[in-house]
Amino acid sequence: MDQQKLDQMRSTLNKLEDIKNSQESILDKINHVITDLFQHPDKDLEKAMEEAHQRASDNTDAIREAMEDYEMRINKLETQD
Repeated sequence: MDQQKLDQMRSTLNKLEDIKNSQESILDKINHVITDLFQHPDKDLEKAMEEAHQRASDNTDAIREAMEDYEMRINKLETQD
């Protein structure tokens, strides 16, 4: 296996990890807003935050799945040597 290709794939995997961490941070921030809304209710903002939370959660799941698949591909290439 071409070491340069493996290094590039590992670099991409690291970037995916960074994206996943950013998405998780967004989820955390949305959760803080939702929690604040318990003190100061706003139905429209609550609805928007719930929708944003769902989209961010879906994105996190999609990225996690892509990372798992990509990591399996990397591992498979490494064992072919």
